Amino acid sequence: MFDISEDKPQARRLYQQLKESNKKYCFEVKEYRKGRSLNANAYFWKLCNELADKLSNENLTTSEEIYRGYIKTLGIYKDAEVSENAADTLMKAWSMNGLGWISEKVDFSDRDGFVIVRLYYGSSVFNTKQMSRLIDLVVQDCQAVGIETMTQQELSLLKEAWGK
Repeated sequence: MFDISEDKPQARRLYQQLKESNKKYCFEVKEYRKGRSLNANAYFWKLCNELADKLSNENLTTSEEIYRGYIKTLGIYKDAEVSENAADTLMKAWSMNGLGWISEKVDFSDRDGFVIVRLYYGSSVFNTKQMSRLIDLVVQDCQAVGIETMTQQELSLLKEAWGK
């Protein structure tokens, strides 16, 4: 992968090589976004586990339940109007995308036999701003119960390294 706007000679060479190969190619062009740092993701899950350990004395809370709660709190979702008969199938299929892919029936539609299903996106498709908010939530909750977290400066550096 390369930035075509930064390296036009390389783009021309690649084009020429492909043209000369006499083969057909399929390309996907999309806006470049820096990926999430594994350190930021690992830190998020470390804090989720510590929070679950701390809260498990009060009730049986797992890091997965905490994560799913944050997904709903962030509220990054789309609503779908589907027939009541298809709702359960849609919800099951949606959940197969991953742990944070939550769905719930939220209302009846104006159309007879239809319901509104809310489909929450998991963090695997969050952009850096959304993931930053997710980390901020777990940090805030950890601090509220006395779990030590990175300083604001350390968190800023972590997020910057991650493409924020």
